[in-house]
Amino acid sequence: MPAVWDDPAVDWAAFDLVVVRGTWDYVDRRDAFLAWARSVPRLLNAPGVLAWNTDKRYLAELADLGLPVIPTTFVAPGEPLTTPEAPELVVKPTVSAGSRDTRRHAAERPDEVAAHVAYLHAAGRTAMVQPYLRGVDTAGETALLYLGGRYSHAIRKGPLLAPGAPASSDLFVTEDISPREPSAAERETGDRVLAAVGELLAGEPELLYARVDLVPGPDGSPLVIEVELTEPSLFLDQAPHAPERLADAIAARVP
Repeated sequence: MPAVWDDPAVDWAAFDLVVVRGTWDYVDRRDAFLAWARSVPRLLNAPGVLAWNTDKRYLAELADLGLPVIPTTFVAPGEPLTTPEAPELVVKPTVSAGSRDTRRHAAERPDEVAAHVAYLHAAGRTAMVQPYLRGVDTAGETALLYLGGRYSHAIRKGPLLAPGAPASSDLFVTEDISPREPSAAERETGDRVLAAVGELLAGEPELLYARVDLVPGPDGSPLVIEVELTEPSLFLDQAPHAPERLADAIAARVP
């Protein structure tokens, strides 16, 4: 049965297993969300996974392990802004969902980049700055979906950030989604990422679900842009038998 995470009337201990799905409103209340997660007796993905994954500074940890992560500069409030060398930049908060407060900037407009970072800092948020990879405009993103620790399917997501468009305050934006057969390099990268996450989160229960988002780098090789372990869309309608694979993975984890 569906239930809302912050509903005080729900007895979470009454469930054999609680699966986190559409908790998109945690962004403005991350501490409360993580406290709730720690209070649930049987939760997947596990509270430690959620704590790690809900702040995108985890990308630096993956990069330190040698994963091909899109170059990312993190700027906490009070820290000076430095930007990577690129014709266009993407600025967004490290704690976010969807495309909220995310914007694509021309590097030749550093005042706009600085203003966006200052806006995030004023709210006490850490900003992240990445080069905008123009291969996304044609190839889009590739999202690899893993269910029960195994690769399930992949989708193509069309480009979301129009040049010069203001940052959206909406949680959801219209997405262009279609099935995709990932390349061998994308499959290898996704598998390496899942293995690295297992190293970083050693001791946590095995992931029930995971999504690895990849974009083409300047030379066409895949780069990790995000690893979604908290509330990802799993695009179950984009592959035959994907809903059954998720159901089987959940059933296998019920004590």
